[in-house]
Amino acid sequence: MHSITLRFLASESSLLQAGRVPGGTVLRWVDEAGYACASAWAKGACITQFVGGADFVRPIRPGDLVEVHARLTQTQGASLSLAVEVRSGPIHGAPLEDVVHCVAVYTAVGADGEPLAVDKWTPETPGDIALAQRAQAHIDAARAAA
Repeated sequence: MHSITLRFLASESSLLQAGRVPGGTVLRWVDEAGYACASAWAKGACITQFVGGADFVRPIRPGDLVEVHARLTQTQGASLSLAVEVRSGPIHGAPLEDVVHCVAVYTAVGADGEPLAVDKWTPETPGDIALAQRAQAHIDAARAAA
């Protein structure tokens, strides 16, 4: 599976900051969706290498419906690059709105913890190709800044 969508209600028990779900909690959800997508494609364990480019555009409130969508942008050897987007809104039918978009990179590992090559996934549609280019630009910029 080259994409996965997690949907759930933002919990009242989330460690709230000023009546909002903290950004760290949202990034945990990003990592969980990214891990689920990467591990499904790799058919095994993956470790997080990078999550970046997160620009929060609106808060999530307790009780909001949250949707976290992760999809592969490319694979290379044991590395899997993904684009992850989070959307949220009231559960009673209003359209979900963007919360954050970011990129994530995972490495597939075997039982010994060593990198393990995965099946190749290459974007084919114009939308997937454009997304892969944007994701790679974020990754390249982060590497250049390090």
